Amino acid sequence: MAQTDDRTSRWEQYWDRKSTTYDKEIGVLDRRVFGDSRRWACSQAAGDVLEVAVGTGLNLAFYTDDVVITGLDISEQMLDLARSRAQDAGREVTLRHGTAHALPFDDASFDTVVCTLGLCAIPDHETAVDEMVRVLRPGGRLILVDHVAGSSRLVRGVQWLVERITIPMAGEHYLRRPLHLVQERGLEVELRERFKLGVVERLVARKPGDQ
Repeated sequence: MAQTDDRTSRWEQYWDRKSTTYDKEIGVLDRRVFGDSRRWACSQAAGDVLEVAVGTGLNLAFYTDDVVITGLDISEQMLDLARSRAQDAGREVTLRHGTAHALPFDDASFDTVVCTLGLCAIPDHETAVDEMVRVLRPGGRLILVDHVAGSSRLVRGVQWLVERITIPMAGEHYLRRPLHLVQERGLEVELRERFKLGVVERLVARKPGDQ
C-alpha cells in the first residue's frame, strides 16, 4: 500500500509541474495528430457525464449544453486551470481530485464516461478501465480517445523504442490498446475509428443493459 501511495504522490507531483506547459504542448499534438478528436468524443456524450483525467479542462468547451459534467484528475494544479476555464466559459462543472485507479463514485453513477488522451499515462490502465465500467450505468457509454499501438510492425517497433524513454520519464505508454480491455469486459463497441498509421484510436462502447 505504501508503495502505491508513493507512486500516486509521485505522479501527482509530476502532473502538477506539467500543468504550466501542458496546454501548449498538447495543442501542437491536437492540431497535427489528434485533429477533431476532442470535439468528436464530447459530441457522443449524454446525460450525467464523468470525464476521467479531465486535466486543464480542454474538453469542456465541446460538450453540449444539456449534459451534466463531473471531471476528475490526479493533479490539483490541473484542476485549478480547469476551474478557471469553466468559469470563463460560464460552464457549471463539478471537479474532483482523485485517481482513476479508485474512482470516488458509487457503482452505476453516470450515463457516460469519457477519457481522452489519459489511459496512455495512467499507471494501471486496466484497473482504470475496470473503474470506468463500474461507475457506468447499464446501457451507458464509454468514450475513449488515445494514441495506441500502430497498425504496422515497423510503427510498433518505433513506439517500443520511444517507450524506453517516455515510460521512465513521464509514464507515457505507446503500445497500449484500450479497445481490447473494453471488449474483454463485455462492452459492445458501437463505433471505432483509427488513423495516423493506426496510432490514434477513438471508440464508443456501450455497457450491457441487463447488468
